[in-house]
Amino acid sequence: MAQHSKNLNSFYHLSEAKVKDALCQGTACFVARAQNPERWNAASAQENRLCCLGKCYHAPVSGQDQSRPIIEIHSSQPVLLQRVANGGARTLAAYGDYAALRRVLNQAPEAIIRAVEESGLRGRGGAGYPAGSKWRAVFEQAASLKYVVANADEGDPGAFSDRFLMQGDPHCLIEAMLIAAHAVGASRGYIYLRKEYPEAQSVLQEALREARAARLLGERVLGKGFTFDIELCMGQGSYVCGEETALLNSIEGKRPEVRARPPYPTQEGLYGKPTLVNNVETLMSIPWIVKQGADAYCSLGFSNSRGTKLVSLNSLFRRPGLYEVEFGISLRTLVEEIGGGLKSGKLRGLMVGGPMAGVVPSHLLDTRFGYEELRAIGATIGHGGIIAFDERTSIPDLAHYLFDFGAYESCGKCTPCRLGSRELEQMFRRIQSGTQESKAAWEEILSAMHLTSLCGHGSGMAEFGLSLARYYPEEIGKCFA
Repeated sequence: MAQHSKNLNSFYHLSEAKVKDALCQGTACFVARAQNPERWNAASAQENRLCCLGKCYHAPVSGQDQSRPIIEIHSSQPVLLQRVANGGARTLAAYGDYAALRRVLNQAPEAIIRAVEESGLRGRGGAGYPAGSKWRAVFEQAASLKYVVANADEGDPGAFSDRFLMQGDPHCLIEAMLIAAHAVGASRGYIYLRKEYPEAQSVLQEALREARAARLLGERVLGKGFTFDIELCMGQGSYVCGEETALLNSIEGKRPEVRARPPYPTQEGLYGKPTLVNNVETLMSIPWIVKQGADAYCSLGFSNSRGTKLVSLNSLFRRPGLYEVEFGISLRTLVEEIGGGLKSGKLRGLMVGGPMAGVVPSHLLDTRFGYEELRAIGATIGHGGIIAFDERTSIPDLAHYLFDFGAYESCGKCTPCRLGSRELEQMFRRIQSGTQESKAAWEEILSAMHLTSLCGHGSGMAEFGLSLARYYPEEIGKCFA
């Protein structure tokens, strides 16, 4: 199992921290702090920041809390959650014989890639880039060594879908990586797993051991002329490692800063070789597509958002949990029917897809859940985490909390993010003390971060700030002169 060199420990927040003893300081815990103020105050005072334990349905939480959310399927066909919702399939015997892999090993890579393209599957980790286009880009590179990397650094506070997929269905991820490797011509793979998921770590380690023992990994997989093995690499608590190039630097033992692009990872990725990076949910859709067909997958969803998506609802909902839905339903359906509305208080807004995105106010709940549809109102799909907040969280308090989070987690490589995020945090710190700040300075910083940040961390903070100004003008207007 890959480890990070000791000289980089100062960059990572959890190099020496014990997750099981920590309290979560993530966004879902922040907006739920009134449910357990003593725990939140203790979390805020701890030395090492821990910004999401993937238990947002039970927030505010500690590493010792043991609970399971509601897990339900609300799509016409289950693509991802069937085994997880039925209790999980952690062992090879419970999972099955890797039927999808056996099928594709008798197919040409071109046919597999074409099926992924025709399915309409888009990346489930953030930008929504067409998965098939990524696969083809790696396939077309002439290189003797290629990699497949599963991005399991589900760092967006509010999301816990990948956690339950890995804990409950680990062999599906392994089978998906094997299929991807056969399609693009890769011989080595990595699962980059966040340290905050210790149970997923133990489950994946055992599943990898089982797969090797069954000749599903290693030399001549299933007796074919195909070699592929997977190494588990543990993160150490950096949010920015969810960005694919920072993640690759982390695996290599380098400072996990975002890389300038081009070249893209599909051209020069891990150790300078062509690399396919997909997140867990994206990959785990692949075996279903292989077995059921691209047309069956494309028949789910709507518009340019095909298939199903996992959504994570936080503890302020009456029915917090993990749900599989089809694209195209409204946010109102997610909030009021599936989530059951809020436990108490009045809904002020939703944070959809992670902290580095726009806030959705309550009057836009009829927006349909789709990539372009949410982008049109300044929001995003992201990992599918949906954090509701009520009137107990003021807009200035939310702004200060998230700009502080953004500044703390910035890799520091680009000036707009490094300096702008900290200035925004300090600006709202002063606002909380009763000072009015310069509106011109606020707008200039947001514009610079939005237009010139190297990655989505800085531009996402700007999107968040712009959405507050757009949808909560009265509260934001009082902050500035």
